[in-house]
Amino acid sequence: MDSRSDPVQRADDEGRDLYDVATWEERTSLDGLSVALYWLLTRSAKALVVLLAGIILLTIFGSFGAGLLFDPTMAALLALSAVPAFGLAAYVYVSDVTTGEPLSLLVATFLLSVLTATFAAVLNGVARPLFEPLGFLGLVLFFFVVVGPIEETVKLLAVRLYAYTDARFDAVIDGAVYGAIAGLGFAVIENLLYIARNVDMTELSLGLAALGAGDGIAALRALAGPGHVVYSAFAGYYLGLAKFNPENRGPIVIKGLVIAATIHALYNTLVGPATVVVSSVSGLPQVPALFVFVVVFQGFFGYLLVRKLRRYREVYLATQATETGGATGDGRGPEATPERDEFEE
Repeated sequence: MDSRSDPVQRADDEGRDLYDVATWEERTSLDGLSVALYWLLTRSAKALVVLLAGIILLTIFGSFGAGLLFDPTMAALLALSAVPAFGLAAYVYVSDVTTGEPLSLLVATFLLSVLTATFAAVLNGVARPLFEPLGFLGLVLFFFVVVGPIEETVKLLAVRLYAYTDARFDAVIDGAVYGAIAGLGFAVIENLLYIARNVDMTELSLGLAALGAGDGIAALRALAGPGHVVYSAFAGYYLGLAKFNPENRGPIVIKGLVIAATIHALYNTLVGPATVVVSSVSGLPQVPALFVFVVVFQGFFGYLLVRKLRRYREVYLATQATETGGATGDGRGPEATPERDEFEE
């Protein structure tokens, strides 16, 4: 008997009806009403979160003007800035050796991450003035105490709101996939806001010259985007691990957030000083020096993420081969599809 059950339930060996004594299931009308109210309250809470995020997003867009959303040059710059992050998220997606994730959940997670990113924008804006009087030390504290934890939490919230509760989220590695998609959505809305703040819309024209607008802000944001995918893929992986280890769910989720937030804050802290150092030592201009730092930093943690995904793949294929008595190929064919009972809660 499960050690977490009541002593009465553990000691009963005569098959007594323990309903409303030590066990419970839906039997009466009041039970049904309680179930319905719980469902309504949980769904309403999620709906309120999404509604609030939507209102904040519309407010932010309103501050830039409605034309921002429909300008073709802005759309082109935004698309270019998101290409590296999209490529990395696509790699995480194809690394899922189990079953392909449905487009509906991927799109929903992307859109939810665009919405939940607004919470980070508000909270970061409110908290930053509190740390500014402390100078560089305050900025570092701001990155580690506020920016990293908050941004990684709101990205994970996008996964938790919908995909996490869906039955098709049926393997640990699915968490990394949805986490990567949430990171992509966050990168897209963050890039849009940076570009909008640094580019004069009246001077934009569709063409190659637009790439230099705002001191090449689209190119600079393209460098930062993949980081969001890496951070949230780590956090998402541990969210997936937590789903299938409910007895340790809380600590596992926290572990993932600590990893993601620490890498995120470390990047924010080092990117400025390290770029200056690389530029001084190598003689490179600031932008190429920044590129060198980003490739080294994000490449290192991207490698750690890839190694984690490959380890899952290796163990998955090994266990499936043992179960079926033969090779499973890439795991996506009919013969390699697992009986997912062991993954269900």
